[in-house]
Amino acid sequence: MTACAIEPSADPGDGGTPKAGCSITAEGAYAARLARSEESGEAWYPERWTLDGPEPYAVPLPGNQPEEPGTEVQPMGDGRVLVHRVAAGRHVFALLYPTGPGTGELSLGAVECPADVSGLRLLPPAPGGERAYALAAGARSTVLWQVAGGAFGPERVAEIPGRCSGGVWLDRAGRMLAVDRETGGRTKAVVVDLERDGEVSPLLQIAPDSDDRLLLADPDSGLVLIGSDAPSPGRERLGWGVLGSTLPVRFPECLRMPDCVVTPFAVQPGQVLTPERCGVALRVDGAFGSWVGVWRPADRQVRHLPPPDGWLTGAGLWTPDGELRLPCSTPRSPCGVARLVAPDAPGPEGLEGLEGSEGPEGADGSDRTEGAGCAGDGRSGNPEESAPGESGEPGTADAPAPARPRPVPLQQAPLARLVTK
Repeated sequence: MTACAIEPSADPGDGGTPKAGCSITAEGAYAARLARSEESGEAWYPERWTLDGPEPYAVPLPGNQPEEPGTEVQPMGDGRVLVHRVAAGRHVFALLYPTGPGTGELSLGAVECPADVSGLRLLPPAPGGERAYALAAGARSTVLWQVAGGAFGPERVAEIPGRCSGGVWLDRAGRMLAVDRETGGRTKAVVVDLERDGEVSPLLQIAPDSDDRLLLADPDSGLVLIGSDAPSPGRERLGWGVLGSTLPVRFPECLRMPDCVVTPFAVQPGQVLTPERCGVALRVDGAFGSWVGVWRPADRQVRHLPPPDGWLTGAGLWTPDGELRLPCSTPRSPCGVARLVAPDAPGPEGLEGLEGSEGPEGADGSDRTEGAGCAGDGRSGNPEESAPGESGEPGTADAPAPARPRPVPLQQAPLARLVTK
């Protein structure tokens, strides 16, 4: 988030996913981004936003010299900002904090990567906000680094076979990290257990020859958003599932938007045992720009909404009671948050405070389901099968739906089957 600045985040992020306009802590108290100076128009500096007060406010954290446009910044749980710079081939990390009129800087050390490593990038903010991690992807393996929160500077945590991208936290403790690993020409999401020396176990196995990526996860309900080409080989589809459930991954037709890139960026927390009621915020990039989509697994439609003025594209968070908060920056309001309230039940009305409209897909109520489940649910992958009896969908006509366990939240899910050998 910034004051009257343009964030250099329009380039695609890791794995082709568009970068967000700012980074927000897992608890939603702070955000950070790279801002551009109004005076020179060319100088970049880190900026921290405080989001958990009565009104959001920004604190600029300029250093002794301007930052490079590609510098990464990430907020920590105590309000400091982690900065990742590249200098002479070394990846340098430091913590910034306000000190009256100036900026304090605590050096954390540097990481030197081998020649075959294409780059090192920060992972999303870890739960708790005390630690920060980065991935260094090489041709045959990927190294996971803890770059903040350690006792002696950057620490090597684990080396993962294969080239990894993505990065999604699966629990509130910051122990289980999901990454998308490419091996043998296929990409599959795997889980890295940080408390077991980086032990790696499979997470998504939708079909043997499909690319299955994990895009977003909610630790409370176990809801996961997945990108996979299992239902349509060669073309990635957006689907959803529940960790610990025996139900297969579903690929709703309403999430299929031709000529658009759809990226989920926030899930409503606190919906324990009801993942189908979680609000999901979508960034939709099309020929005419970017806008906001809001969807629930129980719905058969996506509500397409015009973005608020100055939206830091792709950034936002949900509150447990269903309010979607989108950080915005305009010349008149350089530090602001647009607050949108989703209706409790599916309906044709738009979100409160904005004019919404149904998307072209799914307007007839169709919600075609395809695909198979996450690793550990005991089901094989068949992308052409439909699963009966979910969230208002009728079962098959010639056989009653078998009794199924209730969706299991991640805290109680049989994680031993998912993340251990």
